[in-house]
This record gives sequence, C-alpha cells and structure tokens, in this order.
Amino acid sequence: MYSQRLENLPPYLFARIDALKGQKRREGVDVIDLGVGDPDLPTPDHIVEAMIRAVKDPKNHHYPAYEGIAAYRDAVAAWYDNRFSVPLDPASEVVALMGSKDGIAHIPEAFVNPGDYVLVPDPGYPVYKTSTLFAEGKVHLMPLLEENNFLPVLEDIPAEVLERAKLLFFNYPNNPTAAIAPECFFDEVVEFAREHDLVAVHDNAYSEITFDGYRAPSFLQADGAKEVGVEMHSLSKTYNMTGWRIGMAVGNPEILAGLGRVKSNVDSGVFDAVQEAAITALTGPQQCVADACAVYQERRDVLVKGLSELGYDVRAPKATFYVWMPVEDCMTTATQFLNEAGIVVTPGVGFGESGDGYVRFAVTRSVERIEEAIERIGRLRR
Repeated sequence: MYSQRLENLPPYLFARIDALKGQKRREGVDVIDLGVGDPDLPTPDHIVEAMIRAVKDPKNHHYPAYEGIAAYRDAVAAWYDNRFSVPLDPASEVVALMGSKDGIAHIPEAFVNPGDYVLVPDPGYPVYKTSTLFAEGKVHLMPLLEENNFLPVLEDIPAEVLERAKLLFFNYPNNPTAAIAPECFFDEVVEFAREHDLVAVHDNAYSEITFDGYRAPSFLQADGAKEVGVEMHSLSKTYNMTGWRIGMAVGNPEILAGLGRVKSNVDSGVFDAVQEAAITALTGPQQCVADACAVYQERRDVLVKGLSELGYDVRAPKATFYVWMPVEDCMTTATQFLNEAGIVVTPGVGFGESGDGYVRFAVTRSVERIEEAIERIGRLRR
C-alpha cells in the first residue's frame, strides 16, 4: 500500500516510545517519563497573553506570508545581534519555520539529488537521516565518539563520499549526547564546507539551555560561516513552546531562498498570531529563560548525583536538558527500566549505531519525580 520511500524509513523513535509508554499506563503503571525532551514547564505568561491578543485580532486570520511577517524577522535579527553579535538582514537572511524540525526536514529537498550524500552525525536527531532519505539521498554517518568529545572527525570522511556530498548536518549543544563544541570546531566546519562545496546546516535548538556559566555560541559567529551555511533555531526549548511550532532559519541568503522555495510548495507558513507571540518572547524580558535553566540545572544535579551514587559513570552536562549515560546494553537497560521500574529513558541506539551503549535521560520532570526514579533504579540494582 505504501510507497517504497516510506517503507524504507525506520520507525520514528519517539512514536515507538510513546506507544510503549501508553501501553504501560493502560496497564496501571505509574510511569516516570524521562525519555522525550518536551519541557514540563509552562510557556511564560507574557507570551501566552500576547498570543491571546493576537488570536483575537482578525488581521491574523488569513494566510500568513511564506517567509514570515516582517516584524517577526526583524525580532529574530535583533535577537541574534543581541545574543550572538551576528548581524542579519531580516529581508533575506531570516525565514520563519514551524519549529526547527521544519527546516531540517525540508532543506535536503532543495540541495540533494538522488544518490548525493548527506553527512549526518551518529548518534543524532533522527530527522537528519529521514529528511535525507525523503530526498532520495544517501546517508553517510559521522560517528560521535566519547574519545573525540562527541565531535565528528571530518578528515575521516572518505574522498569518494565527499565527491558526492552536498550537505553537512551538525548540532551543538548536542542532542542526544549533551556535548558542547569549542568555537574552533565551527571554524573547522567553515573551511571543510568551503573546500568540499558543502551546505553546512547547524541545528542550534539548545543554545539557551546552558549551565555553570557556559554560554553556547552560534555557528554564524565563525568567520565565513554565512558564506557556506545556515543555522536552524527554535523557540521550543528556550521558551517552553514545543507545541507552538515556531522557529527560524538564518544565514546564507541563497541557501535560505532554496529552502523557501521548497516550503512555499509544501506549507502556507506560520500562523501570524504565533509569530506575534514569538516576537514578545524574543523582545521581552529574558529572566524566564534564566529561571528555566536554573530549574533544569537543579534537576540535572539531582539526577547525576543519584545515578553516580548507584555506581553509574555519568557526568554533568553543561548544556541541553539531557544526561547521556554509558551502560552495558542500551536496549536491555531501557527495557528493564520501563518493564521493572516504570521509567522511560531513550536507548542510545535509537539515535544511531554509535549511540549503542548509552541511554538518554531528559530532566523534564520535577525533582521529586527524578528522586523517585533514582529510588526505583536503586531497587533494580540491589
């Protein structure tokens, strides 16, 4: 019944986790979900109130502009300038997205011909791979190994792959490993993309979820980055707006024009009211972001301390709300946690072969629930 293209896709990881989680809840299990990275914190009130006002305004009840309303693109440019000291032309270097997943899912369609390679981090956000397959491209996996600080070794990519490569995905702060990249790595990416005529696509969705004084950079801060690439960003994690579906692609105008041509043929843009609320988020008080990071940092500390005391080798990340923990067998561990303790974690192999031997925790539940999870895991280890 289905197309071969669809049949070739692996099952979407988080849909499978949701199904297993739902089954356990139907069985009456008190499930503690530390699997999918969906913030439990509410969207700040001032953003919600802006949305209510915007929804009531009849001018927002029509088709939106494909590239986003001018005021939203202005707000994105101002935020990038203030946060990263990266100047952007709102008219040509900013495109509104229905979340960064929208841009990641569609950009291969603009640049990848059948048989072309896309360089994909392994482990990594599953959409890097599936978007490549939808574009009939070939995936070349770049292992992210602990001994390399979870950075890809670009010089290890075979010459025959690079001859047919069109696009490079990378993501720091990283999902799922929670690794951070030194700014010199971004310089390396610029030179590599320039040398091999690649479109560099940086997924920076977690730049604002940072701890211990760390501030994540933008790829576009690297000299020459705008000549070779774009950055996908999102309000989802920063402002607890995962359900709102709003983000942005910024950077090289020619690359963004290609992405825009694809999007104008497959969607009709972001609801204007959501864009107006996003303007309030980007231009309004930012204490809500700092407050959320403080909450996640406390949860991270509780989880890392508890797991360490149980004998696990786990380190406190400086960014994202994930903890990436080495285990003997990720599927066995994740299955045992769910079946015997009612705890959902994500098996690392679901993000790619190099994720085998790890599980990912998301600290998107309260301290009390995390403490309960540690207690349950402790009972398994007795």
